[in-house]
Amino acid sequence: MSSELSLAAPLADDAGVRGATVRDAGVTPAAIRRLERSVARVIRGKDEVIRLAVVALLAEGHVLIEDVPGVGKTTLAQAFAKSLGLTFQRIQFTSDLLPSDIIGVSLFNQQRQEFEFVRGPLFANVVLADEINRATPKTQSALLEAMSEGRVSVERHRYVLPQPFVVLATQNPVEYLGTFPLPESQLDRFLMALNMGYPPRDEERALLTSGGAVRELERLEPVLDGDELMALQARSRQVKVAGKLVDYMLDLAAATRRSAEFALPVSTRGAENLYRSVQALAYCEGRDYAVPDDVQRLAQPVLGHRVALKRGDGGMDETRDAIRRVLAATPVPL
Repeated sequence: MSSELSLAAPLADDAGVRGATVRDAGVTPAAIRRLERSVARVIRGKDEVIRLAVVALLAEGHVLIEDVPGVGKTTLAQAFAKSLGLTFQRIQFTSDLLPSDIIGVSLFNQQRQEFEFVRGPLFANVVLADEINRATPKTQSALLEAMSEGRVSVERHRYVLPQPFVVLATQNPVEYLGTFPLPESQLDRFLMALNMGYPPRDEERALLTSGGAVRELERLEPVLDGDELMALQARSRQVKVAGKLVDYMLDLAAATRRSAEFALPVSTRGAENLYRSVQALAYCEGRDYAVPDDVQRLAQPVLGHRVALKRGDGGMDETRDAIRRVLAATPVPL
């Protein structure tokens, strides 16, 4: 069967040829279900947000969460860290925060008579960059190398960060006083940008009567570990993406570059991240092949924050609407 025809092929229920890539893994999509259920104990009524965050984890990417205070942005990061049994550090970004406060600093050891590098909070598996847009551009840029290469450079020395490594950053879209908008180069490092939104009424009621998210968070136990997560990441990279589907993603990127609506179109990194996210989503769905619906489901959260419009306030809602129009105008492969 050709790769193009496999786009519409169903996943076999038995241990047949199709789906073998997923089923023969030491860590299977059942592990993903456990992770999602664990996080959902704290983040109520947000299954799609949780699924997209898991997709970002499997795609080895970073997540920007933009929403109003009090909807669970910080709790989401903490729930993932506890469910994965990974080291977690929260960095509260402020205008006086320095790059050395994040990365670390070299201090002179009088006993050894030499400088030693004291690692900062960036050296953790899950790093929450809380209110990232409150720090100066100089401090924001301290994350660029870490997010792109998984390492940092200090005084001609390079230090590798713990693996797996993910940055979950938050920002408030309403309050702009004392903030520094993230530059395009920083935004492009985030694989995905998500909005939490408010939970449904019944879920919010259940959260209130159960004692709140903090109490439920304290009860969480690890359901995966770092090695298992990296195994999931490796298996998701083996998901097949047909040639027609690759062309579809390239067509979407090209459409933003041709359109007079965009001042900044989708970058090559954006197209690469969309491809990798599509593989991860297909794996989460229990398939070893991607379909056009995967691309359409991910285009807005993966591409929306990377583009800029010639008109409008440049908010994420407007750019996502523009990506939606590109999706509507681009033929879907059959």
